[in-house]
Amino acid sequence: MNFASDNWAGVSPKVAEALSEAAAGQAPAYGGDDWTGRATAAISETFGRDVEAFFVATGTAANALSLAAVSGPGAIGFCHSDAHIAIDEGGAPAFLGRGLTLTHITGPEGKITPDGLRDALSHYPDAAAWQRGRPSVVSLAQTTEAGTVYTPDEVAAIADIARDRSMAVHMDGARFANAVSHLGCAPADITWKAGVDLLSFGLTKNGAWCAEAIVVFDAAKAPHVAAHRKQAGHLFSKSRFVAAQMLAMLEGGHWLELAGKANAAASRLAAGIEASSRARLAWPCQSNEVFAHVETAMLERLQAAGAHLYPWSVRGAPDEEASAAHETRTRMIANFATTDAEIDAFLTALGQNDSSR
Repeated sequence: MNFASDNWAGVSPKVAEALSEAAAGQAPAYGGDDWTGRATAAISETFGRDVEAFFVATGTAANALSLAAVSGPGAIGFCHSDAHIAIDEGGAPAFLGRGLTLTHITGPEGKITPDGLRDALSHYPDAAAWQRGRPSVVSLAQTTEAGTVYTPDEVAAIADIARDRSMAVHMDGARFANAVSHLGCAPADITWKAGVDLLSFGLTKNGAWCAEAIVVFDAAKAPHVAAHRKQAGHLFSKSRFVAAQMLAMLEGGHWLELAGKANAAASRLAAGIEASSRARLAWPCQSNEVFAHVETAMLERLQAAGAHLYPWSVRGAPDEEASAAHETRTRMIANFATTDAEIDAFLTALGQNDSSR
């Protein structure tokens, strides 16, 4: 019963085949190969316009380098209090962003709201930029760290506020595929058409081995990304092995096929939890992540039965989203390879003890 992380999953057979094919023969280095050119074209086609794409090794690198590219000395960035860049990246945005300071914004369901962003920005008036810092970028996670999804209108509302302050908009898309699958929209609708300048486009959690890219929609920012990537040591010499994975995932919509499987598995898991008397959903299930308030005693039994999941603490949720005293907020993640048998075993373990209350 593996619901710990989508990083635990293996890779899609199509990705494995593509890597094997790319391993044959020789090709120019540092992105001069045919694979990289084709992958960049596929990314452009996916987003419905010409883009610049820069491959990096990890999602943390994609996020931190994106933020660094749009931040100068004294820059202030804005993100949700529970964002990955705020909690789980070891200070990488500040390290690579030359002292970039992140201002954390609380909000329901893991989202920044327009009012929340306006309030945060009110503490940084332009007249005091020399002293307090200059607002430079707002970062949205899609999906959020609560497993929820921003709609196109929600992204656009945040981007409009950012534009009024001459700020860039970055999107952390580690689970971008799951958001697109849930919304049923075009990738463009929640990125550049809604005002996003840079996207950390992650396919590793989605079924690739190591496939992360910084997708740049504002061409003026591309040279900055390229320079920061090289300085940070993320320019692959054998770029074709990342490109091959990107191609395998994007061709024929395979990335959305895999995301759909993961989302469907999570929805089935969430429905079973919702029907239980020993747990309740913490937030709507809109991706491949399920968050639930589980009775603490039941959580211990589930773990003893072999369930891999994580107790989950949050900093930016309102009081009405809190766990009760006898509950533990718990994160469960499905992936493209999650089986019905795993879900059934988990729900059976969750339900078997209902009579022991």
